[in-house]
Amino acid sequence: MKIRFLLGSAVLAVLSFPALGSPAQGQPQVSYKNDVAPIIHDYCLNCHEPGGKGYEKSGLDMRTYQSLMQGTKFGTVIKPGDSFTSILIQLVEGRAHASIKMPFGMSGGLAKDKIEILKKWVNQGAQDN
Repeated sequence: MKIRFLLGSAVLAVLSFPALGSPAQGQPQVSYKNDVAPIIHDYCLNCHEPGGKGYEKSGLDMRTYQSLMQGTKFGTVIKPGDSFTSILIQLVEGRAHASIKMPFGMSGGLAKDKIEILKKWVNQGAQDN
């Protein structure tokens, strides 16, 4: 009984403080133009633009914000506000399957700090800013 009370109190405490209940609040705003686009340019565009292997296989064109948000021929890759279920984040983190971890063929994968930028941007609504 005491454990239920403590657990219930902890849940209420988290819900009562928006900064704790929402990881995107209180963080500096991530900019698509200044923070995300350079990562895409440096690590994704060689495959994910017309003529690239990634584009040919998936249809994902990452040249512009609009084409990125359009997604692939299989569906969207970004769910604004939810990095955990966004396919793009699952792929760069290697959670989808190790054989399709992005950037494909990059030893060690994308650096953790760059993944964190992408995750924050998605969690903050994946805005064109």
